[in-house]
Amino acid sequence: MKTALVIGFGSIGQRHVRLLREMGLSVHVYSRRTIPEEKKYQTLESFFKEIRPEYVVIANETSEHFSTLKTVISFDVPQVLVEKPLFFSTVAFSDNHKSQVCVAYNLRFHPLLKKLFSTIKKQSVLSVQVYVGQYLPDWRPEQDYRRSYSICSALGGGALRDLSHELDYLSWLFGPWKALTAMGGHYSSLAGDSDDMFCILLKLERCPTVVLQMNYLDRTGRREIIINTDQHTYHLDLVKQVFSQDQEPATFFSLERDETFRSQHRDMLENKGKSCCSFLEGLEVLRMIDAAENSAGSQRWLKS
Repeated sequence: MKTALVIGFGSIGQRHVRLLREMGLSVHVYSRRTIPEEKKYQTLESFFKEIRPEYVVIANETSEHFSTLKTVISFDVPQVLVEKPLFFSTVAFSDNHKSQVCVAYNLRFHPLLKKLFSTIKKQSVLSVQVYVGQYLPDWRPEQDYRRSYSICSALGGGALRDLSHELDYLSWLFGPWKALTAMGGHYSSLAGDSDDMFCILLKLERCPTVVLQMNYLDRTGRREIIINTDQHTYHLDLVKQVFSQDQEPATFFSLERDETFRSQHRDMLENKGKSCCSFLEGLEVLRMIDAAENSAGSQRWLKS
């Protein structure tokens, strides 16, 4: 039986623990909070002196990812998955470590995006429009949103980082970014100081025009993509799980809520993260986040 460690026990950490145990792993938890039936360690180093897990999931606050990962890889853990985004911002980090590090952008395993990836592979993509929005107070119903890291920019909260799945899969589907301009900030009456909305206009390697809007404000909750190629128009609704092409009848998918997370863990454990977002790709997403924030502040275009 493989041994895993999940660092952080918020809502996403708890999900990782549950799924990994369902998959048959022996799972330990390291957290500041006291957890019944879990031994309390004062430091992460003290945990590694007793137990050497084969798989580590870093799911604490974004602002702590950098220091946590440095500690984890110093113990040569074979497989490490860091929750998105990789770090708070772009930093210098040696990539010559022995650990296999990937970033938890699990939407790469969504069947609609996988179908889109294979469908448009040989087509010329002309334009892409992406929208993602969810009302923050309804996001995690088990807790008061005013107590979550999402409202605090210093902890790595904000729509731009929380919803950076879109930045990752856009790069995965259409190649690296070449230029962007953005507007964003905290506009609503929601608590906290983190950005609650960002609009980004991008030029990607395989697509000259991409429009992306992400927000904490949509009370309906939507995640949609419209793609125009030189041959077809595609519409994906990741909430309703619908894939449509031109005027043809739509294809409906049935996806259990945790399946993309399971697929991601299986890929890490059985395939060395071959289909996951790599460490270097995670750094590129951070460069996009930094550029979007800089562009919003300076009100100008930035090139990669």
